[in-house]
Amino acid sequence: MLARLYRQDMSPIPIESVMVAGDDLTWHWADRKFSPRPTAFTSEATQELGRLSACVIGVSGTGSLVAEQLARLGFGQVILIDFDKIEPRNLNRIVNSTLADAKAQRSKVVAFAEAVTSYRGEGVAVPVNASISTREAVLCASQTDVMFSCVDTLDARQIADLLAASFLIPLFDVGVSIPTRKAQRGAAIADVCGRIDYVHPGGPTLQDRGVYDPASLRAEYLRRTAPDAHREEMQAGYLRGVTEEAPAVIALNMRAASACVMEFIARAHPFRHESNAAYARTQFSLAANEEDFFPVESFPTTTIPQFARGDLEPLLGLPALRAPRSEAIA
Repeated sequence: MLARLYRQDMSPIPIESVMVAGDDLTWHWADRKFSPRPTAFTSEATQELGRLSACVIGVSGTGSLVAEQLARLGFGQVILIDFDKIEPRNLNRIVNSTLADAKAQRSKVVAFAEAVTSYRGEGVAVPVNASISTREAVLCASQTDVMFSCVDTLDARQIADLLAASFLIPLFDVGVSIPTRKAQRGAAIADVCGRIDYVHPGGPTLQDRGVYDPASLRAEYLRRTAPDAHREEMQAGYLRGVTEEAPAVIALNMRAASACVMEFIARAHPFRHESNAAYARTQFSLAANEEDFFPVESFPTTTIPQFARGDLEPLLGLPALRAPRSEAIA
Protein backbone atom coordinates (compact mmCIF):
# COMPACT_ATOMS: atom_id res chain seq x y z
CA MET A 1 0.00 0.00 0.00
CA LEU A 2 1.61 3.24 -1.19
CA ALA A 3 0.44 6.85 -1.02
CA ARG A 4 1.52 10.25 -2.30
CA LEU A 5 0.41 13.85 -2.20
CA TYR A 6 0.50 16.30 -5.10
CA ARG A 7 1.52 19.93 -5.11
CA GLN A 8 -0.41 22.53 -7.11
CA ASP A 9 1.96 21.98 -10.06
CA MET A 10 1.11 18.24 -9.84
CA SER A 11 4.62 17.26 -8.72
CA PRO A 12 4.37 14.32 -6.29
CA ILE A 13 5.34 14.19 -2.62
CA PRO A 14 5.95 10.58 -1.50
CA ILE A 15 4.45 9.44 1.80
CA GLU A 16 6.97 7.52 3.89
CA SER A 17 4.47 5.08 5.34
CA VAL A 18 0.80 4.18 5.49
CA MET A 19 -0.49 2.81 8.79
CA VAL A 20 -3.48 0.50 9.02
CA ALA A 21 -4.70 0.53 12.62
CA GLY A 22 -7.28 -2.17 13.25
CA ASP A 23 -7.08 -5.28 15.39
CA ASP A 24 -3.49 -5.48 14.11
CA LEU A 25 -1.13 -2.57 13.52
CA THR A 26 0.48 -2.61 10.09
CA TRP A 27 2.87 -0.15 8.48
CA HIS A 28 3.40 -0.12 4.71
CA TRP A 29 6.71 1.57 3.91
CA ALA A 30 7.41 3.44 0.66
CA ASP A 31 10.85 1.81 0.38
CA ARG A 32 9.15 -1.59 0.81
CA LYS A 33 11.46 -2.46 3.66
CA PHE A 34 9.98 -4.70 6.37
CA SER A 35 7.86 -6.58 3.85
CA PRO A 36 6.84 -9.18 4.82
CA ARG A 37 6.20 -7.92 8.34
CA PRO A 38 9.00 -8.41 10.90
CA THR A 39 8.69 -11.16 13.49
CA ALA A 40 8.14 -10.05 17.09
CA PHE A 41 11.18 -9.78 19.37
CA THR A 42 13.69 -9.70 16.48
CA SER A 43 16.28 -7.09 15.55
CA GLU A 44 14.27 -6.36 12.40
CA ALA A 45 11.26 -5.47 14.56
CA THR A 46 13.54 -3.14 16.55
CA GLN A 47 14.70 -1.49 13.32
CA GLU A 48 11.11 -0.81 12.28
CA LEU A 49 10.30 0.72 15.67
CA GLY A 50 13.22 3.04 15.07
CA ARG A 51 11.11 4.68 12.35
CA LEU A 52 8.13 5.23 14.65
CA SER A 53 7.27 7.61 17.45
CA ALA A 54 5.33 6.91 20.64
CA CYS A 55 3.67 9.23 23.13
CA VAL A 56 3.44 8.42 26.84
CA ILE A 57 0.86 10.50 28.67
CA GLY A 58 1.64 10.46 32.39
CA VAL A 59 5.24 9.58 33.29
CA SER A 60 4.83 8.51 36.89
CA GLY A 61 4.43 5.09 38.54
CA THR A 62 3.11 3.13 35.55
CA GLY A 63 4.01 5.61 32.82
CA SER A 64 7.72 5.69 33.62
CA LEU A 65 7.83 1.90 33.30
CA VAL A 66 5.98 1.99 29.99
CA ALA A 67 8.28 4.73 28.68
CA GLU A 68 11.37 2.80 29.79
CA GLN A 69 10.26 -0.24 27.80
CA LEU A 70 9.42 1.80 24.70
CA ALA A 71 12.79 3.55 24.75
CA ARG A 72 14.70 0.30 25.13
CA LEU A 73 12.57 -1.46 22.50
CA GLY A 74 13.97 1.03 20.01
CA PHE A 75 11.27 3.61 19.21
CA GLY A 76 12.80 6.41 17.19
CA GLN A 77 11.18 9.01 19.39
CA VAL A 78 9.31 8.87 22.70
CA ILE A 79 7.25 11.95 23.58
CA LEU A 80 6.87 12.30 27.36
CA ILE A 81 3.92 14.36 28.63
CA ASP A 82 3.52 15.21 32.32
CA PHE A 83 3.26 18.49 34.24
CA ASP A 84 4.31 17.21 37.66
CA LYS A 85 7.58 17.32 39.60
CA ILE A 86 9.46 14.53 41.37
CA GLU A 87 8.90 14.37 45.12
CA PRO A 88 10.50 12.10 47.75
CA ARG A 89 7.28 10.08 47.98
CA ASN A 90 7.57 9.24 44.25
CA LEU A 91 11.00 7.62 44.47
CA ASN A 92 9.69 4.16 45.34
CA ARG A 93 7.86 3.78 42.01
CA ILE A 94 9.26 6.09 39.30
CA VAL A 95 12.15 4.43 37.51
CA ASN A 96 15.24 6.53 36.79
CA SER A 97 14.27 9.06 39.50
CA THR A 98 16.89 9.96 42.10
CA LEU A 99 17.06 11.56 45.52
CA ALA A 100 18.77 14.56 43.92
CA ASP A 101 15.84 14.93 41.51
CA ALA A 102 13.38 14.95 44.40
CA LYS A 103 15.36 17.47 46.44
CA ALA A 104 15.53 19.79 43.43
CA GLN A 105 11.86 19.12 42.57
CA ARG A 106 12.81 18.46 38.98
CA SER A 107 10.25 17.93 36.26
CA LYS A 108 9.39 14.25 35.87
CA VAL A 109 9.68 14.34 32.09
CA VAL A 110 12.93 16.31 32.01
CA ALA A 111 14.62 13.97 34.49
CA PHE A 112 13.34 10.90 32.66
CA ALA A 113 14.42 12.25 29.26
CA GLU A 114 17.95 12.74 30.58
CA ALA A 115 18.04 9.11 31.71
CA VAL A 116 16.94 7.92 28.26
CA THR A 117 19.59 10.11 26.63
CA SER A 118 22.25 8.33 28.70
CA TYR A 119 21.58 5.02 26.93
CA ARG A 120 19.86 6.00 23.63
CA GLY A 121 21.52 9.29 22.79
CA GLU A 122 20.16 12.75 22.05
CA GLY A 123 16.76 13.39 20.51
CA VAL A 124 15.01 10.12 21.38
CA ALA A 125 13.16 11.29 24.51
CA VAL A 126 11.27 14.56 24.09
CA PRO A 127 9.97 16.04 27.37
CA VAL A 128 6.74 18.06 27.32
CA ASN A 129 6.41 19.61 30.76
CA ALA A 130 2.68 20.33 30.51
CA SER A 131 -0.71 18.83 31.24
CA ILE A 132 -2.28 16.78 28.45
CA SER A 133 -5.19 19.21 28.78
CA THR A 134 -3.08 21.99 27.26
CA ARG A 135 -2.85 22.95 23.60
CA GLU A 136 0.93 22.42 23.57
CA ALA A 137 0.66 18.84 24.78
CA VAL A 138 -2.23 17.94 22.47
CA LEU A 139 -0.35 19.19 19.41
CA CYS A 140 2.78 17.25 20.39
CA ALA A 141 0.83 14.03 20.98
CA SER A 142 -1.05 14.41 17.69
CA GLN A 143 2.16 13.93 15.67
CA THR A 144 2.99 10.49 17.03
CA ASP A 145 2.26 7.02 15.66
CA VAL A 146 0.93 5.40 18.81
CA MET A 147 -0.17 6.65 22.25
CA PHE A 148 0.04 5.15 25.71
CA SER A 149 -2.26 6.62 28.38
CA CYS A 150 -0.85 6.03 31.86
CA VAL A 151 -2.79 8.67 33.74
CA ASP A 152 -4.69 8.59 37.03
CA THR A 153 -7.50 11.02 36.25
CA LEU A 154 -10.61 10.62 34.11
CA ASP A 155 -10.36 14.00 32.43
CA ALA A 156 -6.87 13.11 31.16
CA ARG A 157 -8.23 9.82 29.81
CA GLN A 158 -10.97 11.74 28.04
CA ILE A 159 -8.36 13.94 26.32
CA ALA A 160 -6.39 10.86 25.25
CA ASP A 161 -9.63 9.33 23.94
CA LEU A 162 -10.46 12.45 21.91
CA LEU A 163 -6.88 12.66 20.61
CA ALA A 164 -6.99 9.08 19.38
CA ALA A 165 -10.29 9.66 17.60
CA SER A 166 -9.43 13.07 16.12
CA PHE A 167 -6.02 12.12 14.74
CA LEU A 168 -6.67 8.40 14.09
CA ILE A 169 -3.95 7.24 16.48
CA PRO A 170 -4.07 3.81 18.14
CA LEU A 171 -4.30 4.14 21.92
CA PHE A 172 -3.27 1.83 24.76
CA ASP A 173 -4.75 2.77 28.14
CA VAL A 174 -3.56 1.17 31.37
CA GLY A 175 -4.83 1.49 34.93
CA VAL A 176 -4.29 -0.25 38.27
CA SER A 177 -6.12 -0.17 41.58
CA ILE A 178 -6.10 -1.85 44.99
CA PRO A 179 -9.64 -1.83 46.43
CA THR A 180 -9.84 -2.24 50.19
CA ARG A 181 -12.53 -3.40 52.58
CA LYS A 182 -13.24 -2.71 56.21
CA ALA A 183 -11.73 -5.14 58.67
CA GLN A 184 -11.59 -5.45 62.44
CA ARG A 185 -8.23 -3.71 62.49
CA GLY A 186 -8.60 -0.96 59.92
CA ALA A 187 -8.62 -1.87 56.23
CA ALA A 188 -7.77 -5.06 54.39
CA ILE A 189 -6.88 -5.63 50.74
CA ALA A 190 -9.94 -6.70 48.77
CA ASP A 191 -8.19 -7.08 45.40
CA VAL A 192 -5.10 -6.12 43.41
CA CYS A 193 -6.07 -5.53 39.82
CA GLY A 194 -5.21 -3.90 36.53
CA ARG A 195 -6.78 -3.13 33.16
CA ILE A 196 -5.38 -2.63 29.66
CA ASP A 197 -7.58 -1.31 26.85
CA TYR A 198 -6.60 -1.10 23.19
CA VAL A 199 -8.57 1.51 21.25
CA HIS A 200 -8.23 1.62 17.48
CA PRO A 201 -9.61 4.44 15.31
CA GLY A 202 -13.29 3.85 14.58
CA GLY A 203 -13.63 1.22 17.31
CA PRO A 204 -15.24 1.53 20.75
CA THR A 205 -13.71 4.42 22.68
CA LEU A 206 -12.82 4.49 26.36
CA GLN A 207 -16.13 6.24 26.95
CA ASP A 208 -17.95 3.48 25.06
CA ARG A 209 -16.26 0.99 27.38
CA GLY A 210 -17.41 2.80 30.52
CA VAL A 211 -13.95 3.92 31.62
CA TYR A 212 -15.48 7.37 32.12
CA ASP A 213 -18.82 9.09 31.52
CA PRO A 214 -20.19 12.61 32.05
CA ALA A 215 -21.24 11.80 35.62
CA SER A 216 -17.83 10.46 36.65
CA LEU A 217 -16.06 13.38 34.98
CA ARG A 218 -18.25 15.80 36.92
CA ALA A 219 -17.67 13.94 40.18
CA GLU A 220 -13.90 14.07 39.63
CA TYR A 221 -14.05 17.79 38.96
CA LEU A 222 -16.06 18.41 42.13
CA ARG A 223 -13.63 16.32 44.16
CA ARG A 224 -10.70 18.42 42.91
CA THR A 225 -12.36 21.74 43.61
CA ALA A 226 -13.90 20.88 47.00
CA PRO A 227 -12.21 22.20 50.17
CA ASP A 228 -11.29 18.69 51.29
CA ALA A 229 -10.03 17.72 47.83
CA HIS A 230 -6.58 16.65 48.99
CA ARG A 231 -7.91 14.09 51.45
CA GLU A 232 -10.36 12.64 48.96
CA GLU A 233 -7.76 12.56 46.19
CA MET A 234 -5.51 10.49 48.41
CA GLN A 235 -8.37 8.08 49.12
CA ALA A 236 -9.09 7.78 45.41
CA GLY A 237 -5.49 6.81 44.60
CA TYR A 238 -3.86 3.39 44.42
CA LEU A 239 -5.30 2.13 47.72
CA ARG A 240 -8.99 2.91 47.51
CA GLY A 241 -10.24 3.96 50.94
CA VAL A 242 -6.79 4.25 52.53
CA THR A 243 -4.79 7.47 52.81
CA GLU A 244 -1.24 6.55 51.79
CA GLU A 245 1.37 9.15 50.84
CA ALA A 246 3.89 6.75 49.26
CA PRO A 247 2.18 3.51 48.22
CA ALA A 248 4.65 0.68 47.57
CA VAL A 249 3.10 -0.41 44.29
CA ILE A 250 6.01 -0.69 41.87
CA ALA A 251 5.53 -4.46 41.51
CA LEU A 252 1.89 -3.96 40.49
CA ASN A 253 2.85 -1.11 38.18
CA MET A 254 5.47 -3.29 36.50
CA ARG A 255 2.94 -6.07 35.96
CA ALA A 256 0.47 -3.68 34.31
CA ALA A 257 3.09 -1.75 32.33
CA SER A 258 4.53 -4.96 30.89
CA ALA A 259 1.06 -6.18 29.89
CA CYS A 260 0.41 -2.82 28.21
CA VAL A 261 3.58 -2.87 26.11
CA MET A 262 3.14 -6.56 25.30
CA GLU A 263 -0.31 -5.69 23.97
CA PHE A 264 1.32 -3.27 21.56
CA ILE A 265 3.90 -5.85 20.46
CA ALA A 266 1.18 -8.46 19.92
CA ARG A 267 -0.62 -6.09 17.54
CA ALA A 268 2.39 -4.63 15.73
CA HIS A 269 3.97 -8.06 15.26
CA PRO A 270 1.16 -10.60 15.82
CA PHE A 271 2.11 -13.79 17.64
CA ARG A 272 -1.13 -14.88 19.37
CA HIS A 273 -2.85 -18.13 18.44
CA GLU A 274 -6.16 -16.24 18.27
CA SER A 275 -7.15 -13.06 16.50
CA ASN A 276 -6.23 -9.86 18.31
CA ALA A 277 -9.91 -8.91 18.08
CA ALA A 278 -10.46 -11.12 21.13
CA TYR A 279 -8.27 -8.88 23.31
CA ALA A 280 -9.77 -5.40 23.16
CA ARG A 281 -9.58 -5.35 26.96
CA THR A 282 -7.50 -7.33 29.43
CA GLN A 283 -8.30 -7.34 33.14
CA PHE A 284 -6.32 -9.17 35.80
CA SER A 285 -6.95 -9.86 39.46
CA LEU A 286 -3.89 -10.89 41.42
CA ALA A 287 -5.96 -11.62 44.52
CA ALA A 288 -8.08 -14.16 42.62
CA ASN A 289 -5.23 -15.15 40.28
CA GLU A 290 -7.50 -14.55 37.29
CA GLU A 291 -7.15 -12.87 33.92
CA ASP A 292 -10.11 -12.00 31.72
CA PHE A 293 -10.20 -10.93 28.08
CA PHE A 294 -12.96 -9.06 26.29
CA PRO A 295 -13.42 -9.01 22.51
CA VAL A 296 -14.12 -5.78 20.68
CA GLU A 297 -17.74 -6.89 20.20
CA SER A 298 -18.24 -6.65 23.97
CA PHE A 299 -18.56 -2.89 23.73
CA PRO A 300 -20.91 -0.60 21.82
CA THR A 301 -19.40 1.66 19.19
CA THR A 302 -20.80 5.18 18.96
CA THR A 303 -19.94 7.84 16.43
CA ILE A 304 -18.37 10.93 17.98
CA PRO A 305 -18.14 14.37 16.33
CA GLN A 306 -14.37 14.49 16.82
CA PHE A 307 -13.68 11.44 14.64
CA ALA A 308 -10.98 12.21 12.02
CA ARG A 309 -11.31 15.98 12.50
CA GLY A 310 -7.54 16.38 12.78
CA ASP A 311 -6.39 19.83 13.91
CA LEU A 312 -9.59 21.68 13.06
CA GLU A 313 -10.26 24.46 15.54
CA PRO A 314 -11.01 24.26 18.31
CA LEU A 315 -8.68 21.32 18.93
CA LEU A 316 -10.57 18.14 19.85
CA GLY A 317 -13.78 20.18 19.65
CA LEU A 318 -12.98 21.71 23.05
CA PRO A 319 -13.30 25.52 23.36
CA ALA A 320 -10.60 25.53 26.06
CA LEU A 321 -8.07 24.34 23.46
CA ARG A 322 -8.92 26.98 20.88
CA ALA A 323 -5.92 28.72 19.27
CA PRO A 324 -4.95 32.08 20.80
CA ARG A 325 -6.18 35.00 18.74
CA SER A 326 -2.66 35.93 17.58
CA GLU A 327 -2.00 32.36 16.42
CA ALA A 328 -5.35 32.10 14.66
CA ILE A 329 -4.71 35.34 12.73
CA ALA A 330 -1.22 34.19 11.71
